[in-house]
Amino acid sequence: MKIIIRTFDLELKHTFTISRESYKVQPTLIIELQSDGYSGYGEATSNPYYKVTVETMKNNLETIIPYIESITNETPEVFWHNAHKLLGNDMFALCALDMAYNDLYARKKGKKLYEFWGYNTIKNPKTDYTIGIDTIDKMVSKMKEMPWPIYKIKLGTNQDIAIITELRKHTNAVFRIDANCGWTVSETINNAIELKKLDVEFLEQPLKADNWEGHAAVFKQSVLPIIADESCIIEEDVAKCHNHFHGVNVKLVKCGGLTSARRMIAQAKKLGMKTMVGCMTESTVGISAIAHLLPELDFVDMDGALLLSRDIATGVTINNGIISYSKLNGTGVTLNS
Repeated sequence: MKIIIRTFDLELKHTFTISRESYKVQPTLIIELQSDGYSGYGEATSNPYYKVTVETMKNNLETIIPYIESITNETPEVFWHNAHKLLGNDMFALCALDMAYNDLYARKKGKKLYEFWGYNTIKNPKTDYTIGIDTIDKMVSKMKEMPWPIYKIKLGTNQDIAIITELRKHTNAVFRIDANCGWTVSETINNAIELKKLDVEFLEQPLKADNWEGHAAVFKQSVLPIIADESCIIEEDVAKCHNHFHGVNVKLVKCGGLTSARRMIAQAKKLGMKTMVGCMTESTVGISAIAHLLPELDFVDMDGALLLSRDIATGVTINNGIISYSKLNGTGVTLNS
């Protein structure tokens, strides 16, 4: 097997702002694995919150090239286990590698990835579209620019209720709120009361990730469901989130890829929790991989490629929240020339 590592700077249509940062360009790393005339593709973006850069991912991956080149036909589960031991704590690099290997493995089997897993795609959830923090007028403008059935709205300002009150005047779409650790316990409980009146569906990660006492209080007192994001990174975190959150948002880059994400989703289901997968600002490479998990999810946030001014790949397509799969096997990805 051969590995090719590429890096790109993905330019966004608009500056994207959440409670802790703003950016207009998203660096990303793309892996291509080649074997027996087939190629599989994976992706992981840089992330300052988790102190991950494309340079560190690339360097870590280059140290295990001998292992990658020695691979014959291991299952994705065995491949993930061995690669995890070699990459240590670089779950972002592991994600890109695992994604590419799952894609390659399914293509060699002549199946789309969801078919290889035995999933039924009849009742796939729709994806939301994210509105980043901005002035109220600009947030309204961004929403009107992209009419959509479900919006994820980033909050964590001193005028959060005013923002949602104004946005609600312009659409009947489903609203989901993501505060990205920007609220206190009392703010969350009080905001939930007002946001429920504005037909908000759920709140995502209102408190700082390690505030477990606060999570427990909010879990008991919030009138809206609470979904974990920054508090749910790797597999061991799912059990910690039980009785602290109503559901978990699994991010492929944080947990090490599709193989571990599937285990996290299965564990959350056993605990009676809602399941969600979210994206970073990825290209269609990463977004297409997420699409194959849809049959196992209650909610999905996979709009990353829609936020870009120019994509670097083709694969799944998204129209008004509905995801359509590529005709190609695996994750269905092709890199643009």
